[in-house]
Amino acid sequence: MEQPASYFIWGVDDSPYGPVELSMLLDWISDGRVVADTWVYEKSADAWGKASQFPELKAHFGKAGNATADSGLTPNMLRRIKILGHLKDSQLAHLCDFIEMHQAEAHSILFRQGDIGDAMYLVLSGELRARVINGGNESILATFRTGDFFGDMALFDNGPRSADVVSSTESTLLKISAANFFRLIREAPALATPFLQATVRTLSSRIRADNKRITHISEQFSASRGL
Repeated sequence: MEQPASYFIWGVDDSPYGPVELSMLLDWISDGRVVADTWVYEKSADAWGKASQFPELKAHFGKAGNATADSGLTPNMLRRIKILGHLKDSQLAHLCDFIEMHQAEAHSILFRQGDIGDAMYLVLSGELRARVINGGNESILATFRTGDFFGDMALFDNGPRSADVVSSTESTLLKISAANFFRLIREAPALATPFLQATVRTLSSRIRADNKRITHISEQFSASRGL
């Protein structure tokens, strides 16, 4: 009796998964866990190939939910974001399932200080600034340009925003809501891990830079008092 074909999948974490039968593999395609350029091993043929190259799989990619096609995003576009630059095309294509596009008009306020945070943003194009208003005067805390991200703490605590964020120019943003972030962790942990690692590395660099700046200011203040 002929045995049903079984497959192994090369995951986004560089590990093989399987064996799985064709029905399960088709479910993974439908869920977006397997995309057209995912490497698949077909046991009976003893060969690896891109998923879209297998005749029994090819037709199903037109049916699968594909956030890249629906949103207009492509892996190359996502590579503009610094923390995503190291991810593979298959990982970036899958990440599109958890991202929303957001257009911000020039001089519009994305959110205000004190608003409850519910999403982080990545800057695909344009420029924004974080500001606080003191006595009617604007103090700029940070500037965000293409490739940067901000609002990340909202993913973890849904706390109030610490500053206004205003679009200095017409900007295109990628929005990851807290709900989609936790869906990413639940449904695609192998993709969530490198995303979180890259985010934490950038946050650590920012903290070190802030600490260095504060130390420098403190030293200057101490020196001035000694005069």
